[in-house]
Amino acid sequence: MKILLITEQHDAQWNRVSFETLAAAQAIAKQASDQKDSSVSAVVIGKGVAALADELAGYQLDEVSLVEHDLLEKYTPDGFSIALRQVIEGAKPDLVLLPHTYQVRDFAPKLAASIQKGLIGDCIGYRHENGKLVFVRQMFQGRTAADVVFTDAAPWMATFQAGAFRADLAAKNASGRAPVKPVSVEIKPEQIRTKPLERFREAKQAVDLTQAPILVSIGRGIKAPENIPMAEKLAKMLGGELCASRPICDEGWLPMDRQIGSSGQTVAPKLYLALGISGAIQHVVGMKAARTVAAINKDQNAPIFEVADYGIVGDLFEIVPALIEALEQSK
Repeated sequence: MKILLITEQHDAQWNRVSFETLAAAQAIAKQASDQKDSSVSAVVIGKGVAALADELAGYQLDEVSLVEHDLLEKYTPDGFSIALRQVIEGAKPDLVLLPHTYQVRDFAPKLAASIQKGLIGDCIGYRHENGKLVFVRQMFQGRTAADVVFTDAAPWMATFQAGAFRADLAAKNASGRAPVKPVSVEIKPEQIRTKPLERFREAKQAVDLTQAPILVSIGRGIKAPENIPMAEKLAKMLGGELCASRPICDEGWLPMDRQIGSSGQTVAPKLYLALGISGAIQHVVGMKAARTVAAINKDQNAPIFEVADYGIVGDLFEIVPALIEALEQSK
């Protein structure tokens, strides 16, 4: 199986979900029935991104395609879909993988339509079954999952949800480097029908929680906004970020960019500490990919304990101050 990974960067800075998708691509290739003939190549697209391509060449890849053009300096769905269509037609992969980001959601359907192929989006996993590659994606806000397969001829396109795979499992090349191949594309100014503006931010204090290694998340159990500084202090002492379930953000106690869940951010930190969160499915789908989940809740039957690696049944207003005191004494 020949796999082509399309990575994402902004202002010459990686979106780390690219490396999560790289880990998925490497795993799919390793487990394919034609493993000996399998390959994984990657695409870096933009302008002034040669350094990123060189960095990516240090991973276990057969080739890195560097696609640079003046009209690709700023993202536009027209420019990216036109350029990537040419890359796909030249590379002739069996499978095209992309990270499921806001940007990919914008241009990937257009790209798939331009090559007259379908797209399976927002996947959380895959498996090989009877010689076919089966993709798993959530439905109805995570209440159920669907198995989806392609029935047409390659190339196939799929995107993987943030947190579906661990970025640190993307294998590096210990013995050498993948070749970096500049790929020329033809784009005309009149083909770009939109004018790029400044990247959208929901709020000036917006934070990308997907980059935080530790998250302390609060739910209804925090009771009142005046109790939030306690959780915020714990998050800072752990070197993490503060986030919340939807009710907290709906109340305006924390800005919406701090929300985790199906209508917020999807995260996969090393540690996710849930304080007073019951664990509704809409919240769980946004954090269940965390490497370690710890929960504190007075209700021993709270659904959050079903996904927690460690659970404490107790009053967070007794436990959190004790944690803070222990951290202060350890310094």
